[in-house]
Amino acid sequence: MTTAIYPGTFDPITNGHCDLVLRAARIFDQVIVAVSDSSAKQPCFTLEERVGLAREALRGVEGVQVCGFDTLLVEFAQQRGARVILRGLRAVSDFEYEIQLASVNRQLAPDVETMFLTPAEQHAYISSSLVREIASLGGDISTFVHGSVERALRDKMGYNRSA
Repeated sequence: MTTAIYPGTFDPITNGHCDLVLRAARIFDQVIVAVSDSSAKQPCFTLEERVGLAREALRGVEGVQVCGFDTLLVEFAQQRGARVILRGLRAVSDFEYEIQLASVNRQLAPDVETMFLTPAEQHAYISSSLVREIASLGGDISTFVHGSVERALRDKMGYNRSA
């Protein structure tokens, strides 16, 4: 069984993230969406909330598991028997940082490979931080995130659109 880990803060999970998971699920037997604690980033949602939102957004996708983690990524991957770390590249600006991470992870765990996927074109510009900013200003985020994520973000921001 080939297992891939798709790590991230997912604050919140977007349709771009979900697109990568759906495509990865066609390639790998199991995809573990690993939600990082990332307390240093001061996320909008708690780890438990982010895990719950990701589970809701990915409900029914065969071969996908969502869980939180607070350890070194390569150690988590090895504990889960994953041989691949999956990362998304939206733009050239992501490339340098992602290559740096992949190189460090290769030094720490030579048996774990990093694979890059690009999102579908309609999701290439979406980021969690952009979604949070739009939501905080009362903008429409319905095309960027799952409905449950939209509701949770609106509640968290203290803004509810009347539908």
